Amino acid sequence: MKALTFDFGQTLAELDYEFLSRRVASRGGRFDPARGRENSKPAWDLYGQKKSEGHVVAWRAMMQAQLEGGGVPSTTATTLAAWLWDEQPGQNLWRKPIVGMIELVRELRSVGVSVGIISNSEGRLAELVDELGWGPDFDVVVDSGRIGIDKPEPGIFLHACAALRTEARELLHVGDAWEADVQGALGAGASAVWFDSRHHERELPARAYGASSAAELREVLARLKLVS
Repeated sequence: MKALTFDFGQTLAELDYEFLSRRVASRGGRFDPARGRENSKPAWDLYGQKKSEGHVVAWRAMMQAQLEGGGVPSTTATTLAAWLWDEQPGQNLWRKPIVGMIELVRELRSVGVSVGIISNSEGRLAELVDELGWGPDFDVVVDSGRIGIDKPEPGIFLHACAALRTEARELLHVGDAWEADVQGALGAGASAVWFDSRHHERELPARAYGASSAAELREVLARLKLVS
């Protein structure tokens, strides 16, 4: 493999529940970040179930469930989820770095591996990456909101391959969403790492690997001889 791509949300940066709480408070609502985090699993599952209906539908459904998990009443959560989606391009909620991941990206770059991001996002992900100070760490940021193709469609992965000047069979994609990231990458002819603690719960198909932390991912990359 010659190149790696990463999903952004829940892979490089996670949902910042404290920031979400402040955003909800600005609209007069009350969201308990600790409670929301504890009750988040059904929301992530819902995103996967709704993904076939499109990123916007899946995102809003997931966010409504996140809000309800943090104590926001259902009717209010529906309205807030729609507002948060509209605000997302300028106030991205996924901004809390996941421990060790950007350091691993930088290690890969230091040994000559091409690295990019492939994300279902709202069209301003590159600006958020720059805001976090990560712009120089990636060769390309492929944002579905800019190119008009969502994961798991093969085209978004092939777009990244073209930008990275590599073939799909030489690409390893890392992401948390089974449908969007793993099945999407495999369907495009690439390999994949399912970045989720549930990777132990199922037998992974050929060309798919599992990790749930930067340390576990590094072990996978070492086995694939991408890092020493």
